[in-house]
Formats: sequence, C-alpha cells, structure tokens
Amino acid sequence: MGACGISRDDITGLVLAGGQGSRMGGVDKGLQLLDGQPLARLALQRLQPQVGALLLSANRHQDVYAHWGVPVLPDAQAGYPGPLAGMAAGLATCTTGWLLCVPCDAPFFPADLARRLADAAWRGQADIALASAPEAGADGQPRLRAQPVFCLLNKTLLSALNTYLHQGGRKVGQWLAQQRAATEAFDRPGDDPQAFANINTLQALERLQRTAPLAHHPIPSGD
Repeated sequence: MGACGISRDDITGLVLAGGQGSRMGGVDKGLQLLDGQPLARLALQRLQPQVGALLLSANRHQDVYAHWGVPVLPDAQAGYPGPLAGMAAGLATCTTGWLLCVPCDAPFFPADLARRLADAAWRGQADIALASAPEAGADGQPRLRAQPVFCLLNKTLLSALNTYLHQGGRKVGQWLAQQRAATEAFDRPGDDPQAFANINTLQALERLQRTAPLAHHPIPSGD
C-alpha cells in the first residue's frame, strides 16, 4: 500500500460487534460460532494481515472479547445507536490516520480490502473509501451495490461524525453521502461475489456451517 500514499501501518482495523443482534433473536452476534470460531474473531483474523493495529467495538460480553488481546470499545451513546457509534469510538481511539471498519457478520470479506480501499481514497483524494459489490437485482441481473459498513475513514472525520450522532443521526449511508467519498468496486475477475454476504440470522449461520466455509475461504496468515 505504500505506493498509493497510505501505508498498512497508517490503518487501524475495527471490527463492529456492538449491535443488538435483533435478527438473531437478541444474541451477541460476534460470539456466534462458525467452524468453532466466534464470528468476530474470524473477522479480526482476516483483518489483521491487512492493517497496522486492531480494535473491536462491543457493548456486551466485553470481558470475553478482552481475552482476545485487542482493545474493546463500547459506544459512547446508550441504547445501541448503530454502527456509526462504533465507528466514532474507533476514530476517537485509533492513533493512525485511517480507520478501516468491517462488520463481524461478514467474516469472508476480501483479503485485499484495505489495500484497494486505500488506493481508492488516495486516487480520489477522499476522506472515505467504501466498497461496492455485485448483487442480483429484481430482474436477476447483477448490479453494483454499496457496502457502506465496509469503509476506510480518515481520522479527521471524527468531529463531523460526532456532530451527526449528537443531532440524532443514525443512518450510515446518509452520513457517508455528506462526506467526500470514493468507491471501490469489488467486481474484478477473481473477486468472490459472496465476499460481502452477511450472516444476519441463526438460520443463515447454520446453512453456512454446513458448507464447511473455512475450506473455501481460508483465513490469511499474518506477515
């Protein structure tokens, strides 16, 4: 990533695991097991080789998450205000110029996510770079759809994000639309069309478990 002006060491990775898990019946989504590993831990392992440091956003079972050796950040606002609150906590804590956010329920995101979003931010001289990926439309044809929770944020955005949250804003897409953003499409030959698929119900987790996913989506090793 050095050639694009944003190095790996200038990016902190944040796994977002602070939600209510309402579509999973209220369980802590980040601690649900896939191939014997918690979803949030799989996401951390996939993120680790791509960034210089790691953080985890969580509002429950923080003692469990803390055993993984990564700083655990609660939301500053009560009542589960959503992923933007986790992003704000990450921006306030990270000591790097950039924060890469990923949700805990999509642990097979691209192994080159950080590099490509950094390239997009640098090319566009943008404060944010977000991913987009093909998704079938109503007619069955694939169309690029934004994946706004997979985003690279410049640390200077903390003030604007806090203002939005304090005004009652909660929608990720709405806040991103107010910023100078670049988009990177993950639709190249060889890109996994399911890389951004999220596991948002227990039934989806059970179906994925039956496919032996780690055999098809190996966790990259650190360097």
